[in-house]
Amino acid sequence: MPTAVDIHTHLVPKGWPDLAATCGGEGWPWLRVDSERAAMIMVGESEFRPIGAQTWDPATRRVDMDADGIDLQVVSPTPVFFAYERPADQAIKVSRIFNDLTLETLAGDSRLVPFCQVPLQDPDAACEELDRCLAAGHVGVEIGNHVGDKDLDDAGIVAFLKHCAEVGAPVLVHPWDMPGGPRLDRWMARWLTGMPAETHLSVLAMILGGAFDELPESLRICFAHGGGSFAFWLGRVENAWNRRGDVVRGKSQYPPSHYLGRFSVDTVVFEQPALRLLVDTLGEDQVMVGSDYPYPLGERPVGEVVRRADWLSEAQQVKLLSENALRFLGDRTGRS
Repeated sequence: MPTAVDIHTHLVPKGWPDLAATCGGEGWPWLRVDSERAAMIMVGESEFRPIGAQTWDPATRRVDMDADGIDLQVVSPTPVFFAYERPADQAIKVSRIFNDLTLETLAGDSRLVPFCQVPLQDPDAACEELDRCLAAGHVGVEIGNHVGDKDLDDAGIVAFLKHCAEVGAPVLVHPWDMPGGPRLDRWMARWLTGMPAETHLSVLAMILGGAFDELPESLRICFAHGGGSFAFWLGRVENAWNRRGDVVRGKSQYPPSHYLGRFSVDTVVFEQPALRLLVDTLGEDQVMVGSDYPYPLGERPVGEVVRRADWLSEAQQVKLLSENALRFLGDRTGRS
């Protein structure tokens, strides 16, 4: 059985077709290759993010995994490619392109577990693409935390999540498309404050919007980056649910704390007090190692925050390092 699983990493293929010509529209991401091991993701004429060979080369990934003591990596898309803001027919095409490139890039490596992307703005098409990807070799799906002004309690997104439960596909929710503006376009503030807030809002939407009450308990869903700020502010939400239920309760049938066993989070929180808060609030069965590899805001060595946690018992460390992730992934990986 694997002793350490990283459920939150990303991939970018080393090149893809001209998306404007293939999918229609303008302003698509493209890759400026600067050297054999370095490239820049471009969006239109703007530089979005520098990347290295770790994003496209499985051999480089394996070297880093061995150095960090990681046996399995879940490899998900980079959210800039989701295309939820575009017409559905364009998002369908780009999803197929990047999902196929993911399988081609990973080349069946048994240590790398592929998650697909879907055109979430069209729930029926999203279900079709998920089914196609599962049949082709993907194990689960990564989705963004919203589609425009639609949160995860939107009826169409709930229908997609029901389908994920029916077919046994684990779901990783990743924040994306964070609000910008003069106050947030400094210091990477959209990533440092916007991502935690977006993820917090997504968990609230599933609770207060009644999504968890509609969805089967068999749904396996994980929120990236430690679930954002949700664990820290659970007490505030619970207090508001009880004191201002007229406006806070929404469609939820129970207080927010009732739903804590319905979702998992990763450990991309870096410090011991934050990890302890996750374990104390959500429970030792709902937290699992994630890193955000290979991006610079991720954790390296991967899993270090768990391995340094001398307040965890040996059994608890095993849960966070591997057992919880293997349960989340289910039997599609062939590992148990």
